[in-house]
Amino acid sequence: MRIPSRITICEVGLRDGLQNEEKILTTAQKNQLLELIQEAGVRIIEVGSFVNPKAVPQMADTEDVFRNIRQRDGIEYRALVLNQKGLERAASCGIRKAKFTISASQTHQAKNARRSQDELFEQLATLSAYAKEHAMTFSGAIATAFGCPFEGTIAIEKIKTIAKNFAAVGIHEISLSDTTGMANPKQVYTVCTQVLKDFPDVVWNLHFHNTRGMGLANVVAGMQAGVTRYDASIGGLGGCPFAPGATGNIATEDLVHMCEEMGIHTGVDIDTLLKAARMLQGFIGRELPGAVLKAGKNSDLHRSCE
Repeated sequence: MRIPSRITICEVGLRDGLQNEEKILTTAQKNQLLELIQEAGVRIIEVGSFVNPKAVPQMADTEDVFRNIRQRDGIEYRALVLNQKGLERAASCGIRKAKFTISASQTHQAKNARRSQDELFEQLATLSAYAKEHAMTFSGAIATAFGCPFEGTIAIEKIKTIAKNFAAVGIHEISLSDTTGMANPKQVYTVCTQVLKDFPDVVWNLHFHNTRGMGLANVVAGMQAGVTRYDASIGGLGGCPFAPGATGNIATEDLVHMCEEMGIHTGVDIDTLLKAARMLQGFIGRELPGAVLKAGKNSDLHRSCE
């Protein structure tokens, strides 16, 4: 079985985890969670998104959250942007990395950002230049890369077209996002093998939702294809407000636990992560879907039998 010796995890709970929740956390609560996530050893944290606060009120305080972070060396703080205004907001508060999303589905693209793919392709050069001028890293994400609730199966050529447009403006880090949890392991392996071959200079990241229970299986397929960077959300919280049926992301603690059991290094302390997940569960006021949060670690069972 081909598996890497280590992977890198990006925590997206503060953005993708919270953006679909009716209950809006306070800035202080978000920063409490962020502090624990840092303490756990997560090296990449998606702080929030710079989008229209009327459309996604859960993200209205992203500037304040970022400004309140007790930043630590070696941690990358990033945010999602959908347009020039969002990029300008990110730059103004000091974010050094912005992720720009284009959907592989025209229908989802229209609902998510109210702009077509072609319109976004035309903006890419300007956005990339602005990011460079403001000493920001500009990365890309391809939403609905493994399936769309409106259009169904996504042809790999659609993914390649967006990747080519990203690469043309100097974007060399791209995330493939399974926005509504439609991916399966065979598909993930096939798509990842192909894009790694066709775009060898790109650093690929995978973003899975566990909508139909295949999230961690898809991670294993991605690892076997050679991808070593994965998004995850504490407690398994998450979903897209503009895609029906988009339930939670893979839980960060579940991913870390699986990797520990497989001998794959993550650099993340699962006990601190579980503490953060329990805190989030208290803030949200309901049980979260993370499996390890409910059942505990395998090692907990071993100790109970000693």
